[in-house]
Amino acid sequence: MLIAGRLVSSAGVRPGQIRIAGETIAEVGDQLGTPDVAFSDDCLIFAGMGDIHIHARDDVTEAETYKEDFCTASAAAIHGGVVHVADMPNNRIAPVDDASYLGKREHLRKRNVPIQVTLYAGIGPDTRPLSFPVPYKAYMGQSVGQLFFTTLEQLDESLSHYRGCNVSFHCEDPLLLEANKQAPTHEQRRPPECEVSATRFALQMIEKYDLTGKLCHYSVGEGLPLIRTARARGLRVTCEVTPHHLYFDQADITDSNRGWMQMNPPLRTAADRLAMLAALRDGTLDYLATDHAPHSLDENQRGISGLPHLDTYGPFVTWLIREQNFSPEQVAQFCCENPGNFVNPYTAPRKFGRIEPGYTASLTVLNLARPVTIRREDLKTKCGWSPFEGVTFPGSVEAVFVSGKRVGP
Repeated sequence: MLIAGRLVSSAGVRPGQIRIAGETIAEVGDQLGTPDVAFSDDCLIFAGMGDIHIHARDDVTEAETYKEDFCTASAAAIHGGVVHVADMPNNRIAPVDDASYLGKREHLRKRNVPIQVTLYAGIGPDTRPLSFPVPYKAYMGQSVGQLFFTTLEQLDESLSHYRGCNVSFHCEDPLLLEANKQAPTHEQRRPPECEVSATRFALQMIEKYDLTGKLCHYSVGEGLPLIRTARARGLRVTCEVTPHHLYFDQADITDSNRGWMQMNPPLRTAADRLAMLAALRDGTLDYLATDHAPHSLDENQRGISGLPHLDTYGPFVTWLIREQNFSPEQVAQFCCENPGNFVNPYTAPRKFGRIEPGYTASLTVLNLARPVTIRREDLKTKCGWSPFEGVTFPGSVEAVFVSGKRVGP
């Protein structure tokens, strides 16, 4: 197959052609022949976009698949222009050792989903590293089951066994969460200082145990200088930001929508939201990662935190380009290249994130001239709703290629 159009990388946007052989990009050039598929100048062709922080809610127990499973998460991802995801470990049976991790991986294999799903392993009290390389997740605050820590000292002891590993941190200080648990609103129960305190500790742990660290779903402007200083000192630390922390803030919360506008960490002030946009633009934040949490609306009303975002990933990116003045090159960095760099150590022989020979032929094509209004009836996620319902984004997903085949939208 030969594809032609405007190709995007962090180095620039240029007209070009991509020759695909099987599941792999075989050649990239200017005049490779008569294309089988040619996209107009309204479209941008990106290396397949990746979301490295989702909750598919699927494990061997199938206890929560009434609201999502690997198949429906995959369908929602393709609908949103996402070709690979990384699934978090806070399942009923958490993947924390070789046996439980391989059990979840075998369960995923049987689902036979079209996209790449990379699995995190969990770090909890008394866990130890797996015998093979995987990305890890550490929850400082309470999560599903026992996969969390009640003190930072407890986390320190566990991390001492993970020296040199790739560890992602949910940055909320458990002691400050406990101290604020009687506050009247969700935002006050998880105040900014919870995240800033946990950020300081996570950076200490990254340095102490020579970790490759990642801070998840960052939300507080006050913590950004800590991250920049740590990087200047040579720490290997990257950071995610979610669509909801870039688009919404506390002013958007009303009595009627409070249930489904709840997540951890919560929405912050308008100043924090603007700080996240600025930090994504200047490279302090490295990934647009959704924290896709497909709870039912009823569960959200009952106080379960999290928003679904996979269906709307690509349209949201067009908002960043058209209305927030992000360049396509910046988008290629935080939606394609950086997520690819994160998962590639665990996806061999597949490689993601670049339009280059030898990389997997998975592509995301966005049409910047075809707006889309988010409607509940169009969503593929099994939970069946989106915080962006009724929002018209300035562009949409034109096409998705997964391992050499056009699969959507």
